[in-house]
Amino acid sequence: MINSSIDLGEASSIALAMEFPDPLLILDDLKARNFAESLNLSFTGTIGVLMNAKRNQIIPNLKAVFNQIEKTDFRISKNLINQALKLSGE
Repeated sequence: MINSSIDLGEASSIALAMEFPDPLLILDDLKARNFAESLNLSFTGTIGVLMNAKRNQIIPNLKAVFNQIEKTDFRISKNLINQALKLSGE
């Protein structure tokens, strides 16, 4: 059963993930993450995807990407950005 307090898109992603062995969801919403966790599903977020991309040399640095993201309506806390930059050696 999908939790009605999460966004329809996230609920659909979780439902689809449950059809596959060992999926990795990309979820940023806390309610969706909590629900995925209650189902023992693995997940990461946008920052995790970006850090992995840097670690695998797909992108040269995170700061430029975060600067671009800040120009959109996508919200990431400054604290999380700073932690990601620090963990990535930037």
